[in-house]
Amino acid sequence: MVVILKQKAKAEEVERLIKQMEAKGVAINEVQGSKIKILGLVGDTSKIDPLNIEANPIVERVMKVQEPFKKANRKFHPENTIVDVNGIQIGGNKIAMIAGPCSVETKEQIVGIAKEVKEYGAGFLRGGAFKPRTSPYAFQGLKYEGLELLKEARKETHLPVVTELMSPYDIEKFVEDVDVIQVGARNMQNFDLLKELGKINTPILLKRGLSATIEEWLMSAEYIMSEGNENIILCERGIRTYETYTRNTLDLSAIPAIKKLSHLPIIVDPSHATGKYWMVEPLAKAAIAVGADGLIIEVHNDPENALCDGAQSIKPSKFKKLMDELKPIASAVGREI
Repeated sequence: MVVILKQKAKAEEVERLIKQMEAKGVAINEVQGSKIKILGLVGDTSKIDPLNIEANPIVERVMKVQEPFKKANRKFHPENTIVDVNGIQIGGNKIAMIAGPCSVETKEQIVGIAKEVKEYGAGFLRGGAFKPRTSPYAFQGLKYEGLELLKEARKETHLPVVTELMSPYDIEKFVEDVDVIQVGARNMQNFDLLKELGKINTPILLKRGLSATIEEWLMSAEYIMSEGNENIILCERGIRTYETYTRNTLDLSAIPAIKKLSHLPIIVDPSHATGKYWMVEPLAKAAIAVGADGLIIEVHNDPENALCDGAQSIKPSKFKKLMDELKPIASAVGREI
């Protein structure tokens, strides 16, 4: 629910109205525009009668917001959110490029790939230390050793590190060691984890769930934002449909939909979306063309022998070629790589 106040509303009258509504159990998000002041009601507004609010002489009108997400809603935050990671922006004019292996394997592997992707234009290094896998017998990652190797790669390249968190018990460790904390598709609706991540300031890369609707995805972002952390980057990584040819079905329509509904930046993961390395290039181009704020791409020096997801990883030379081909597409839509 949105309460639009009259221009001449006095501060003490506004404060009195806010306290009355807070007594109903909702939180108030104040937005001061150049000409009007807006109060966004966050929480269960079912006990609040809009007609009673409109009876207040300082209220211009009350609008119901159909979407249940408030803090992630563009109606409350018309300007695009830009997430700053160590001086590198995600959501601005420059498209963010995140690249690296699905899984950290050795120091030589992660440092070598980090150096190559940086040389070819990547601004961030991705790499899995903890790997949630469908099979309990599959490689689960190097865990804490993997985090240490990512730190080594960051030390050598100065690339900010993006890696996945699985347990709330590791949040303190990740805050110390990681620049962007990734919440994977399987944990998108792990609400206890999301609420704990809301209590820190580290940027969160929130991947869309396996079969999540756009509203469910934004509500997960709302869980984090409701606790105070608004540094959220959404990531479309494909959803499960009846199609079995690809690993998932990349929903490119989600990008303009998110841009309309929310102010949060959105990037695309064409690697997990398809599971096929040769599809990464065309879908990466398509993602930039429809407005994505960035890409997260799996790059491996030896995909045939990768411990995880080699089939969807491209080699560094392919990444270089892709970066060159993305530049004119970005330019055509008013962005830059």
